[in-house]
Amino acid sequence: MFNIFAKKNYQTLSASEFVRKVQEEPGVVLDVRTPGEYAGGHLKHAKNLDLMGGQFAAAIAKLDKSKTYYLYCASGGRSGSAAGMMASNGFEHVYNVGGYMSLVAAGAK
Repeated sequence: MFNIFAKKNYQTLSASEFVRKVQEEPGVVLDVRTPGEYAGGHLKHAKNLDLMGGQFAAAIAKLDKSKTYYLYCASGGRSGSAAGMMASNGFEHVYNVGGYMSLVAAGAK
């Protein structure tokens, strides 16, 4: 069972920190917005896993827990919730990197 109320056990990075960190430590970029939001623009290699779509828990259960994950949404709220879910379920390298527009403004591609 996924515990969404566990204490924060992931790291938050600013958009500029993400741009630097992803170069140093490549990982999987997850866009946790809706498919419609994702279709409206997303980071080039981001995979869409809609937090609110009802399948997020099942989708992350299939992911490799040893990899590094960078999560973003529209403003950082949903990605923070998603990062917390992942971290409390055994993912050790999880980062909430905030909102899509901030990432684009910082030079993320």
